[in-house]
Amino acid sequence: QVQLVESGGGLVQAGGSLRLSCAAPGGTFSSYTMAWFRQAPGKDRELVAALSWSGFSTYYADSVKGRFTISRDGAKNTVYLQMNRLKHEDTAVYYCNADGTFSGSYYSPNLSRWGQGTQVTVSS
Repeated sequence: QVQLVESGGGLVQAGGSLRLSCAAPGGTFSSYTMAWFRQAPGKDRELVAALSWSGFSTYYADSVKGRFTISRDGAKNTVYLQMNRLKHEDTAVYYCNADGTFSGSYYSPNLSRWGQGTQVTVSS
């Protein structure tokens, strides 16, 4: 069982940047599809970005396209979400998910492979 640990969240002003990390201490997800989700208060968890196991295919929600970038560092067993030009509506708890089903335009999460989440708060 791969344990996922997110970090990098915090408080940032609108227009600023943050980089989230998702690590797998003691494990590896080099052959897994990976994704980032977020959940704002009172809203459903939504897919933000996904990355194929090869790294050649990505998906971004329309709301973050052009601002967020998902990437992987295989040597560090870490997946990143670089978030630029942050907006107040990006405020949410961000979750990492591993080994879901990714078609290129859709990612279905693996319900047993979630991290604990990291809070991102963007002040307007």
